[in-house]
Amino acid sequence: MSGVGRGQVLRVRGRGVAWLPPLLLLVAITAIDYNTAAEFRMISWVVLVPGIAAATCGVAGTAVFAALALVTYVVPDSSWPHQYQSGLPDFILAVLACAVRLRGERSMLHMRDVADTTRRTVLRPLPRVWGGLEHAEGYLAADSEARVGGDFYDIQPGPHGTRVLVGDVQGKGLGAVEETAALLGTFREAAYHEPALATVAERLEVRVRRHGGHVTALGHDDGDRFATAVLLGFPEADTGVVEAMVFGHEPPLVVGPSGVRPLLAADGPPPVHRVPLGPGETVLLTSDGVTEARDPAGEFYALAGDPRAVEPRRLVALVRDGTLGHCGGHLLDDTTVFAVRRADERAGKGRRPS
Repeated sequence: MSGVGRGQVLRVRGRGVAWLPPLLLLVAITAIDYNTAAEFRMISWVVLVPGIAAATCGVAGTAVFAALALVTYVVPDSSWPHQYQSGLPDFILAVLACAVRLRGERSMLHMRDVADTTRRTVLRPLPRVWGGLEHAEGYLAADSEARVGGDFYDIQPGPHGTRVLVGDVQGKGLGAVEETAALLGTFREAAYHEPALATVAERLEVRVRRHGGHVTALGHDDGDRFATAVLLGFPEADTGVVEAMVFGHEPPLVVGPSGVRPLLAADGPPPVHRVPLGPGETVLLTSDGVTEARDPAGEFYALAGDPRAVEPRRLVALVRDGTLGHCGGHLLDDTTVFAVRRADERAGKGRRPS
């Protein structure tokens, strides 16, 4: 893992050049010292070479440059035996500093791998066309180091059509991730087996209560954590409608060639709404990280689709970039942008997952 980390720092045309900065510095110092008077000992700066190598190279590379720097220093040092004695402790310290850096780097990369694996497990990768739906998603973490948060999404094909879930668990941290994993696990089973979308929603509600009871029994203080969500159903037998249920989440939009409109006429208690969905129309779902994004003046981001960008990937990019531009890159919350529409027959459907 440490080799990967170093390779990402200094590469030219795919080849590692981490050795180049310390080598150029060594050559430059030696050349300048050779061409200056004895009163100006530029060669003493050679101690910087292993320090630079420690920041860019591995332990072996740092040791090589430390040895080269030491030899380079000792040769002219022998001409002035009573001053500017070679700084061997400095070279040894540079090598040790490199070893400490690489150990920290390996630990950091390991933790990042763990976080990425957790994210792929909770938010599993989805094919671009899945269950007869074409989709795209964008996830923006409020914490630049974060890999997993409380936002979630998934698509589950099944015998009764394809179901889509997009939501947001209250709060952040491991507690939010645990509830997200519980909800997605329940959704993947219920969305596949249950004929009615309302029953899928009931299973999700029960799962939230069960998870809260379990967390409370463990003595944690976040057992009353809640989640908002949008649940969609795309019936296989009726391609002209989408079923929708909204649970306190940001209302979804429909973006199509004729314009942008709300998916639901009103946001109220979550019965199943059957809404006409025309050919080429895309359903846009976001978490509150989009609508709560503020500019320097404190104004909220006004979410709006663009009828010229109905293709899911273009639409997600438009909203994502608009959100980042509005808030200057300073997000207040984890942010999810999810766009989905029925796929073109030529794109393939992938109706039956294994």
